[in-house]
Amino acid sequence: MTAYTCPRCLVSSPVSALTWRCPKCRGPWDLDFASAPVSLPSLASRVNSLWRYAEALPPMPCAPEVTLGEGRTPLVPLGESASGSVSAKLDFLMPTLSFKDRGAVVLAAHALRLARAGGLDRVVADSSGNAGTAAAAYCARAGLDCRVYVPGGTSPKKLEQIRAHGAEVVEVPGDREATARAAREAADEPGTFYASHVYNPYFTQGTKTYVYELWEELGGRLPDTIVVPVGNGTLLLGAALALDELHRHGLVDTRPALVAVQAEAVSPLAEAFHEGADDIAGPAAVRPTLAEGIAIPAPPRARQILRAVRATGGTFLTVPEERIRAAQRDLARRGLFVEATGTACWAAVDAAPPRPGLTVVPLCGAGAKTGLAP
Repeated sequence: MTAYTCPRCLVSSPVSALTWRCPKCRGPWDLDFASAPVSLPSLASRVNSLWRYAEALPPMPCAPEVTLGEGRTPLVPLGESASGSVSAKLDFLMPTLSFKDRGAVVLAAHALRLARAGGLDRVVADSSGNAGTAAAAYCARAGLDCRVYVPGGTSPKKLEQIRAHGAEVVEVPGDREATARAAREAADEPGTFYASHVYNPYFTQGTKTYVYELWEELGGRLPDTIVVPVGNGTLLLGAALALDELHRHGLVDTRPALVAVQAEAVSPLAEAFHEGADDIAGPAAVRPTLAEGIAIPAPPRARQILRAVRATGGTFLTVPEERIRAAQRDLARRGLFVEATGTACWAAVDAAPPRPGLTVVPLCGAGAKTGLAP
């Protein structure tokens, strides 16, 4: 039986409930779900989307009605670094132009199932842009009413995209955390499903397909190092989940190092990691950064993120603004126009600890969403 569980309090809740966090500690849920091994030889004849990994995903009867063909993004060589060869996974080539589609489609399929069972009237999400766009698109596909809370100053192109999908946009004065508070208040209204890419673990079930795709494309093996940008940690936690599953099922012998990247301007997780702490000390000061998508002062899953990086022998890196700006221009000259947040890993990769072999970085969001950083 699939159920929500709290990793701290061991409280559980049925996934049919609209409760979005642990009622005891008010922390995010995990999902009590046991994946089955995926057969590599069988994949050649399967649907060309992330749904090809059905054994690894929770039961999703509504998935065929919600999917937009997301997943299966290209893996292309970028060149050499101090750590060896580097390839990029082009997750900006998704239906809504960001990797958030991986998690949003799973959330939307789950929400549609709940709506058909009765008691769900609307979907609420909060985002600095990409997760809100993905939620709006997949809710539109599913025929669900959607309201997206965004911080003031969100990219006009992202706002236009959210509205184009028919979602209501609520612009919240203040920073990303103020936006999350406003969405959480709305999420407590009766009949509301909180499609939180942070609190709802169905989102992480979708993002773990990033690593399943790497495993398939590399012929049943994994890179030596996986570098990911980290704000709320949804891609990193999905990657860690996939690594655990693949190893547990005997599909890989070793797990790659997870190297997490934060903007130097807002880096509470990196600071906690290098201090040897199990959690962040408190919300970080919010300073302006080009990598707005990972400028999260107090990620709710901080303890899980820190534990996941340490479990793989990985580390945290931070990058200053000038390197983020330079990385965006460098990638553009290579034919890849990526938004500034999505270039943070490429900006950091030369500083990654040497580990011979293949390093993979994700290019998470399209530059068309934000334009070139000034």
